[in-house]
Amino acid sequence: MIAVFRFACAAVCLAFAAPLAFAADAPFKMRASLDTSATHIRTISVGDYLKQVQEASGGRIQTELFHSGQLYRDRDVAKALRQGNIEMAVPGSWVLSGFVPDTDFFLLPIMAGQPADIVHKVADGKVGQMVDDELEKKLEAKVLGPWFDLGFNNGYSTKKPINDFDDYAGLKLRNSGGAGQSLRAKFFGSIPNTTAWPDVPLALSQGTFDALTSTNESVASAKLWDSGVKYAFEDHSYFAMYVPLISVEFYNKLPPDLQKIVVETWAKNIPTWRKNAAEAQAKAREEDQQHGIKFTDPTPQRLAEVRQKLMTTEDEVAKELKITPALVKELTAEVPAGS
Repeated sequence: MIAVFRFACAAVCLAFAAPLAFAADAPFKMRASLDTSATHIRTISVGDYLKQVQEASGGRIQTELFHSGQLYRDRDVAKALRQGNIEMAVPGSWVLSGFVPDTDFFLLPIMAGQPADIVHKVADGKVGQMVDDELEKKLEAKVLGPWFDLGFNNGYSTKKPINDFDDYAGLKLRNSGGAGQSLRAKFFGSIPNTTAWPDVPLALSQGTFDALTSTNESVASAKLWDSGVKYAFEDHSYFAMYVPLISVEFYNKLPPDLQKIVVETWAKNIPTWRKNAAEAQAKAREEDQQHGIKFTDPTPQRLAEVRQKLMTTEDEVAKELKITPALVKELTAEVPAGS
């Protein structure tokens, strides 16, 4: 009788222990949501990151990438992260300005047309850290590491060539969101329009707007020449970047060794991914030209002249964008007005 009792107890213990052991061995699921196409440089780079994380973790982290807005558009990923519906997103800084206005510092006049090395200095320095701290507090998400490059935003049009900044006047100009881009459009006399990226090709072909601000690579990856784009004005209006975010709840569940893999894998690859992004923009320009898009490049002197004109509105724009005075002060220290 005692033996039977002991056997029964052992069976019960095993019955309870089995699920616990399975739970302990179960891999962590890491889903990433992007709204760019499968061929976009951001999608390719994040896919590379996820693959490396899964391999480095020995499969203890199982990753899955959803691109082309299959799960969420970028404007909705912050909420999805908080609700635990995804574990990772890499949205453009511009879609986060509704939560943290300081993410729009790229749109301040002092940043117009600045080269990539200046932008990286700012984003990787104290200004970027100030924004990261705000994002983590506001979004309840962890900034994974240095921001990822999209590249220079330029102007693209369908019917009216843009050969100079004056040619923006009167155009219905699509932007990706955020007050900063609308203010810039109005400065040049354009009528601002905000359309989510997955909806751009159809809206463009239907004439919802007749010009847009985007990048060479985004135009190429979406084949916007099929939607009517014929002209490009490479004015480097601002240098766009994506912010890598992961769910704090997900990150905190990871044991220390997996936390290290998640963070260090991003950090060690970001220089390569930024280099790849720059090369992708250059290659995309060639592809855009091969499909009939005619490019016009303002001279460095013209870019500097326009930046100085824009900077007459610096205080007004900073106030309108709700950029904190402390960040403006630090940005001004890092980027001298005459640069």
